[in-house]
Amino acid sequence: MAQKILFNPDEYKELSTDEQALLHQGYQRAIEAIHRNVTPAGFSACSLADNKTFGTDVNYRSVWARDGGKTICWTIDLDDPAIRQCQKQTQITLLRHQAPTGLIPASVHLDTGEPEYGGVGGITSIDGGMWVIIAAWRFAEVTGDWAVVEEYAGQLQKAMDWLAAHDSNNCGLLEIPEAGDWADLFGWSYHVLYDEVLWFLCLNCYAGIVQHLGRRDQANDYRKQAAHVGRVILRKFWPSTAMDSATGGPSFSDVQYGLGDARYLVAQVSPFDYNWRCDVYGNLLAYLNNLVDNERAMMTFRFLWGVGINDPGPVENLYPPVQPGDREWRDYFTVNLLNLPHHYHNGGVWPFIGGLWVRYVHKLGMQDLARRELVKLAVLCSSGISHEWEFNEWHHGVTGRPMGKSFQAWSAASFVKACHDLHVDPESIDNHI
Repeated sequence: MAQKILFNPDEYKELSTDEQALLHQGYQRAIEAIHRNVTPAGFSACSLADNKTFGTDVNYRSVWARDGGKTICWTIDLDDPAIRQCQKQTQITLLRHQAPTGLIPASVHLDTGEPEYGGVGGITSIDGGMWVIIAAWRFAEVTGDWAVVEEYAGQLQKAMDWLAAHDSNNCGLLEIPEAGDWADLFGWSYHVLYDEVLWFLCLNCYAGIVQHLGRRDQANDYRKQAAHVGRVILRKFWPSTAMDSATGGPSFSDVQYGLGDARYLVAQVSPFDYNWRCDVYGNLLAYLNNLVDNERAMMTFRFLWGVGINDPGPVENLYPPVQPGDREWRDYFTVNLLNLPHHYHNGGVWPFIGGLWVRYVHKLGMQDLARRELVKLAVLCSSGISHEWEFNEWHHGVTGRPMGKSFQAWSAASFVKACHDLHVDPESIDNHI
């Protein structure tokens, strides 16, 4: 994707000179932060030189499947040899450590070279493998370098088969264990919005991989499966009082306690209950990847804008946070004091999701507002615990102060991707991962 001159004053007239200068500075600092995460084995989760680790924090000294996959996708437009080589090596490191079952490791330790297949409590990482497949396709499709895909074609197919086996009842959706994805200290399980949206995207990306490998019939099958998954997601996660025209049966809301008409895709659904909260990350990802149409996306935007999801900065990952005493509360939310209300996965502000928010607003056609939101994101990322422009992992959902690791790879990468996308007509962007 050819990039125009970034932050052209003639196009950014709604911003002051100082705000334009802030974006220029933020873009360069983001690239510097990404370089801090370049290692011979692939992208680290956060800068090894700038973060002290103790206890369970040692796992940050790793090449992570989900972190690495996102960083690859969001830096793919950079013409930078060191970053390009690191994109490729990240894939190789993870695929070389695949388990015999097809499971791609959650992470590979940089100090020991040992793979870690489970997260907190040994629970598997469902989304890590999906991000590796998505990144493998995106890297090859943009660069034209299909060497990793071709060399590891067998491993990629085994990874897809392992993932598909988690559709244990052939309904189209994956059954997710509790705390089995990026929210590895949170209580969602069974059908989890974020994972199902990622599965929809993964199926489409893998169709592109097998198409390149000459397996056209299989590619068509994966595309049909993706379309089916998309329909099931909309039917199950967007409650409506209208009858389901596809089945002629009762709608989701009739079955799930009369929830009524939604303004967003709900966070989680199981045969026994549902979580009506708004998983902001999952909803942004759904629209950016064309699972949700403009009309529904605008309904979601109005809701999120109304509740101030972008304050104190873009954006909180969950609205509203789970409070002690709520039926969704788990005692383990207090582990390391991470998931208290407005913390971490429980309503913390995540800059990498803020980058998706900026792109979401842009895709809705509100370019002026998207630029202003990018400025808010730049202000957030410019803060730090010890330095300016730390691109921290996450911030407190009320104070906005940085609380996560500094120079987090996916935070900086998402800022870069937002800067790039705001210079392209949203109708002409080929891929919104």
